[in-house]
Amino acid sequence: MTTTTTATTLEIEEVTKSFGGTRAVDGVSLTAGRGVIGLLGPNGAGKTTLLRMVATVLAPDAGRLRLLGLDPSDPAQRTEIRRRLGYLPQSPGLYPGFTPFDLVDYVAVLKEHTDREWRREECRRVLGSVGLEDVMHRRIRKLSGGMRQRVALAAAMVGGPELLVLDEPANGLDPEQRLQLRSLLAQVPTVLMSTHNISEVAALCQGVYVVFSGRVRFSGTPAELAGLAAGRVWEDDSQDPRAIRSWVTATGAFRHLGEPPAGAQVVAPTLDDGYLLLAREEHR
Repeated sequence: MTTTTTATTLEIEEVTKSFGGTRAVDGVSLTAGRGVIGLLGPNGAGKTTLLRMVATVLAPDAGRLRLLGLDPSDPAQRTEIRRRLGYLPQSPGLYPGFTPFDLVDYVAVLKEHTDREWRREECRRVLGSVGLEDVMHRRIRKLSGGMRQRVALAAAMVGGPELLVLDEPANGLDPEQRLQLRSLLAQVPTVLMSTHNISEVAALCQGVYVVFSGRVRFSGTPAELAGLAAGRVWEDDSQDPRAIRSWVTATGAFRHLGEPPAGAQVVAPTLDDGYLLLAREEHR
């Protein structure tokens, strides 16, 4: 897959992870350099488990990870990785009695930033970057869901991480805040984020891995993912039973995926089309 730098920040080789009799991640290999890399797939595909391993929250059952040139299986190197990594889990555990300032400062302490004045300035900086400077001393329990998501994002940004691991980062954000997120991620050398929202991949990611049932089924650019459906999408004013998937567009036309019949009005594919084609092949 094409990335935007020659340096490799993240290397995953044949990683597996099981819970009881269920293999959540099954022999995944992935590399990432500079830029935003998306993990796209349905709920239950193994994206969160994979991100938790990259964030050093879980250890793999088998396989090898190398993060920022370091080995997370070694305790000393794992500590160094955590200083240089930011992590936003899918369901952030925020202390409701804390203020956003308190929480971000607490994360800075956990990362062993001992300079109190530096921490104060850093808390103001990251909370300002997510638009929370006016509520940084309000109790988290009194904040909206979108504000809480931004508190968790600010905490992940403490110290200017070299690798940022995000699990569904746009949850609860309104359209303007999603645009702000795009600008924020552009400041981080390497971002690995999971989503099941295809529009987020189109807006944020330079590279994408599609995951089904714990395995990578595609790796490439968003344009290459859309290109999988080139010549296999057409529109008509009625539903075509020969299509493998059909749906109604916002204009009222029927969009079809499959092998177009003679004379069909073939249209340019989108990311949705490429993804749906992969999903169809996965469940065939």
